[in-house]
Amino acid sequence: MKKFFPLMFLIFCAPFDIMGQITGKDSSFYLFPPDSIVYNLDDVVVTATRGEQKIIDIPYPVIRISNKQYKFDKKTAVNDVLGNVPGLFMQSRYGNHDVRISIRGFGSRSNSGIRGVRILLDGIPESEPDGQTRIEAIDFNSVGAIEIVKGNSSSLYTNAPGGVVNFINDIDFNQSFITQFNQFGGYDLRQNGIKAGVVGNNLKMLLTYTYHNYQGYRAHSQDYWNILNTVIETKPDKLSKLQFLGYFVDGLIKLPGSLTKAEYEADPYQAAKRETDFDFRRVSKKGRVGVRYTTAFDESYNNQLEVTTYGTIKYFERTQRDYRIINRYGLGVQTRWLNKSVIAGLKNEFSLGGDAFYQTGPVENYTNINGVKSDILNELTDETIINSGFFVQNNLELIKSKLNLLITGRFDRVVFEAKNQLLGSQNDRRVFQDFTPKFALNYKFTPFLSVYASYGFSFDSPAGNELDNYPTSSNTGKIYNPDLKSQESQNFEIGTKANFIFPERDFIKWILYELTFYNYRIQNEIVPFEVFTNVYFRNSAQTTRNGIELGVDIGVVNGVSYSLSYTYSGFNYTDYQAYVIENVQGQIVTNIRNYTDKIVPSVPEHNLITSITLENRFSNLIAGYFKGTFNYVSGMFGDDANTVKTEDYSLLNFTVGCDISPSSKFNILLNAGINNITDAKYISFLNINSTNGRFYESGEPRNFFAGVTFGYRF
Repeated sequence: MKKFFPLMFLIFCAPFDIMGQITGKDSSFYLFPPDSIVYNLDDVVVTATRGEQKIIDIPYPVIRISNKQYKFDKKTAVNDVLGNVPGLFMQSRYGNHDVRISIRGFGSRSNSGIRGVRILLDGIPESEPDGQTRIEAIDFNSVGAIEIVKGNSSSLYTNAPGGVVNFINDIDFNQSFITQFNQFGGYDLRQNGIKAGVVGNNLKMLLTYTYHNYQGYRAHSQDYWNILNTVIETKPDKLSKLQFLGYFVDGLIKLPGSLTKAEYEADPYQAAKRETDFDFRRVSKKGRVGVRYTTAFDESYNNQLEVTTYGTIKYFERTQRDYRIINRYGLGVQTRWLNKSVIAGLKNEFSLGGDAFYQTGPVENYTNINGVKSDILNELTDETIINSGFFVQNNLELIKSKLNLLITGRFDRVVFEAKNQLLGSQNDRRVFQDFTPKFALNYKFTPFLSVYASYGFSFDSPAGNELDNYPTSSNTGKIYNPDLKSQESQNFEIGTKANFIFPERDFIKWILYELTFYNYRIQNEIVPFEVFTNVYFRNSAQTTRNGIELGVDIGVVNGVSYSLSYTYSGFNYTDYQAYVIENVQGQIVTNIRNYTDKIVPSVPEHNLITSITLENRFSNLIAGYFKGTFNYVSGMFGDDANTVKTEDYSLLNFTVGCDISPSSKFNILLNAGINNITDAKYISFLNINSTNGRFYESGEPRNFFAGVTFGYRF
């Protein structure tokens, strides 16, 4: 804490924009300031909470971001659009799609993909049935809004102890349009595409295509993607809505790997030798089609039913020390029924729903010969993962328009099955299941100021790759690690959210904030470790997490806003002893290490983002934009023993933009920016618990981007 306080003065002299994140309002509010402002949290409705609820009425932190808020930003990776959310920390790898996302520490254990945070696209799980997620199909040019539920969401979603992020494609338009966008930047960044929306007689259709190509600032880190998204919406009658949702993505990402301290100091942007020798890479091809039907049984919408079905096809090539080819075929269904009623003059909302996701397919394993697949098949395993569960939710008004009690609960069952087709007798099966309730209170002092508190339980089953058996398990003959348990926790949080609007003032026109304190007691936290460079997973007995999240936005004057996002994370192992396999002077030995009271790695104690945004309409034709952002991240430990720690780092970025509208139908949007203006050298990603000292992956050096977008409304 002492190291951090001298930096607090930066809160008052550097930049940020979180207002729309707290309120969910369109950022055109800034570009075209009205004479009077009606701008309330009470108006913003989100759906990621398994129902349509106003943010001010939800007893935990929820943020909704409009695509207008990041329309001038870079938009090549998720950290470009979500970097300013309190409690959410992202570690970018190579500056592309492979970003580690963690909320309150959940997700920080993943060295590949996203864990502990449920990712949705249009409300449909982009997460695999085991909870692991890659977000290649998320196209930020197609997305219209992003909803983030922070904190324990296991009572509503499978494997969501950290929260939920729902990316919603931009179907909310009333006029046909076509947009052509182009973005260029340092290290041969090129991103081009087209977005079209059609409004017809009782029909809406969105279609986007994006091509992304990036050579990367590190050797052996280039990637490319083709992403196609579509949404078709129609209304069979005045009470019903039918949607068709589909996407296809095809791409490749090369992996430069983590470096030792000596390698990092010699050249932080080089690739590890093993990664180049074996041409480490991931090839992804996947598609999804879904159909959603929503209806109400009466015109007052007191009874609503939603049914969603979807199918997925996925093909992956993962080239590491081995060469794996993975085919997956999935079917899923989601249902939800909502009933609104009045009990003794007080409102009550009851929801009942369920989810099921079945995914199966073969995994082929070959020898990797300098990046080329051998001709001999070493392993052939059929893997099946089945995720099923149901939830109940009841929101009862205890004091009219003041106090609400929210009770939710979910039962989940996650089944893993593996059949070795080369060794027919070597089959395996593991089942993880639990019921996770949650209780919450929300009290509104006024329609614009509330306090809330919640207590609940969470459940997080291991992912498929986390179940790989390791050399010293209790049964090495099994496919799955028989000793790995599901991660469970007890969660408490208390907070307040508010917006104070002063439309008659010329100075300090609004003050918005959200402040949350939380405490987690985690049993059997799933932790990565290495045995001779191979990554496996084990349980720590108990972990305690305490944290504070603060988001503040101030409207200084018309067109000028100042914002602050601060996260404090105090995470410690409170009971953790583990067996470790070590090479001591050429001898392989097994020791017991005690990590009790050590700090959890890969999570900064302090994360501060602050910025100022300036927006002005110069004329009826031209509106201008400027945003400067300062980000401070404290050092992080790289291992459970706390023997490795990174240095603190600070980043300074700025973005400028111009929106030109020569006519009511045609507009041109220009944007440009520089990230890491001071060219700071820093660690952006930590490879946790590396036994050979390969912890470090460098952050992006100074780089620029620029773009031009042409839009036409019919």
